[in-house]
Amino acid sequence: MPVIVIANPKGGVGKSTLSTNLAGYFVNRGYTALLGDIDRQQSSRAWLGIRPPEARPIATWDINEDHIAKPPKGTSHVVLDTPAGLHGWRLNDVLKMADKVLVPLQPSIFDILATQDFLRRLADEKAVRNGEIDVGVVGMRVDSRTRSAQQLHRFIEGLNLPVLSYLRDTQNYVQLAAHGLTLWDIAPSRVQRDLEQWQPVLDWVESKPQHVRV
Repeated sequence: MPVIVIANPKGGVGKSTLSTNLAGYFVNRGYTALLGDIDRQQSSRAWLGIRPPEARPIATWDINEDHIAKPPKGTSHVVLDTPAGLHGWRLNDVLKMADKVLVPLQPSIFDILATQDFLRRLADEKAVRNGEIDVGVVGMRVDSRTRSAQQLHRFIEGLNLPVLSYLRDTQNYVQLAAHGLTLWDIAPSRVQRDLEQWQPVLDWVESKPQHVRV
């Protein structure tokens, strides 16, 4: 049962966008996926509350930032949305569960500076260095052809972490989220460019970690 953690200690970088759409991908692939939310704002849980009944169901479970429990049996995939300011023992508990950590990051220098210590912390984790946990970065609301994207890539390269893809700034995410939907709940032709940008992320998510934990 792979557990994919979406984490960045800075708020407003797109964690819930990544979390909800990744969970939507899994259920539309036929998996039994859970979307956990330990953010006090409970954005992902609130989004589940407006998901229409005709859409493929995404399950959740009672979980909060002070008690990070294991997901229930029968789950094939878990996506965990985490709060801003994640650090200390809460981060340690999350990493104990994680197979992969996705870090959404916007390319502004302020976002990079606010996230650099967290990324270094992840890169220095023994489980990450041993290949037991994979860490990948996703550029959010960015055009890959811009200087800011190049700046982001240079910074991440210095930490030996992969930049998996750049997701553009589009109203598709806003409009779909407002209806409890994801890119995989509508006709592909309507969001083809976005699906193409997601493919490297999905390939990475579906790949097995370099080493299996014992």
